[in-house]
Amino acid sequence: MPAIYKIPLSVLVVIYTPVLDVLLIRRADAPDFWQSVTGSKDTPAETFAQTAVREVQEETGIDCGPGTALARHLDDWQLENVYDIYPRWQHRYASGVTRNTEHLFGLQVPSGTSVRLSPREHTAWQWLPYQQAAAACFSPSNAEACLMLPRFAHQKAFL
Repeated sequence: MPAIYKIPLSVLVVIYTPVLDVLLIRRADAPDFWQSVTGSKDTPAETFAQTAVREVQEETGIDCGPGTALARHLDDWQLENVYDIYPRWQHRYASGVTRNTEHLFGLQVPSGTSVRLSPREHTAWQWLPYQQAAAACFSPSNAEACLMLPRFAHQKAFL
């Protein structure tokens, strides 16, 4: 059976409340690493928006897919980060793949939104004001995205 490698195209989804508290989740495979929702495309044909919806659902239990109350609250920030893949996770990618392109999204949710983690991926969650969330993120690109939140956050009424 051939090895299945991760596609080096991923999303970063900053989930936040109207008061700009940010949801951070702690990785199961790196307990000192707090982050927003991240994940790679499952197939090259999957759009970044589809990846964002799938990863948010898988990692937090929050459904922002088409037809849901949160669908219009998922915003494509039209930004990408390109970075070197962390050595500890390099084995997940095909030989010679050393860089990942990460597409940024924001998802506004109501305060008090419940979170249901996937225990094989994450072990804890917390809501923090966006500046504190940025300080807690292990990834510089995630920290930067949290700090950009006031510029990209769209206050939309929840129906």
